[in-house]
Amino acid sequence: LNIKLIAMDYTILISPCLGLIVGLLMGLTGAGGGILSVPLLVFVLHLPVSEAAPISLSAIALSAGVGALLGLKNKILRYKAAGFMAAFGLLLSPFGLWVAQRVPNAPLLILFSCTLFFVSGRILLEVRREMLHLPKVVRKPPPCLLNTAVGKLHWNIPCARALMLSGGWAGFLSGLLGVGGGFVIVPALKRYTDLPVQSIVATSLGVLAIISSGGVAFSALSGNLHLGLAAPFALGALGGLLVGRAVGKKLSGPRLQQIFALLTFGVAVSLVIKGINGL
Repeated sequence: LNIKLIAMDYTILISPCLGLIVGLLMGLTGAGGGILSVPLLVFVLHLPVSEAAPISLSAIALSAGVGALLGLKNKILRYKAAGFMAAFGLLLSPFGLWVAQRVPNAPLLILFSCTLFFVSGRILLEVRREMLHLPKVVRKPPPCLLNTAVGKLHWNIPCARALMLSGGWAGFLSGLLGVGGGFVIVPALKRYTDLPVQSIVATSLGVLAIISSGGVAFSALSGNLHLGLAAPFALGALGGLLVGRAVGKKLSGPRLQQIFALLTFGVAVSLVIKGINGL
């Protein structure tokens, strides 16, 4: 019994420290930094993905919520687009959580590692293009165009369909892996809209805040949320995010993104090994 109590005290103390690391990564590299929260919980606290995912979502919900409110205050968050995408994300997030509770941990680890490989690869390609000053690929106009006269998106069926599918896919992955879905939302908004970068980031945070909050609520109602770990982890992440945002203004740049991508790639390799060993 004493050993169990000591272990519990240890996890409660270490949880906010892990959250602080995640928040720093989010503040320095953007919302995508939260993708490493599940691996940290898996490796340090030895949690299965199904238990780590709701804890990760609690940190993403709180941190993204603060970022979204700042975006709303600065009038750069497209709240209708965010709400539309999040609505479909909320529909599929519980399904992702349901699947996560029924899939063995080892396959989930391997699936998560594949996600990390994809994210790190995309970041490295973007950094390479930026550092070498390569021209951007010319594409046809996106379906969701910004009406500059009123500052709102022009809605049509192709636009609604693209945002609906992107939001739904982000919601499913959010529930399944606890990743928030920023790595789906941001590229989708870049591809399907002509919003400026700041508006894309703010709108993405709005979507993440809603989807993640829904995932946390569903997990709590189904009894799969460890509140004793989730609360300090989320608060630590919020503190780290605020520090990271302040420091990130001086450190941000392609080199920092490159380091984050390589770190993500290394974590992905470790998850693959852990997943294969667990099969």
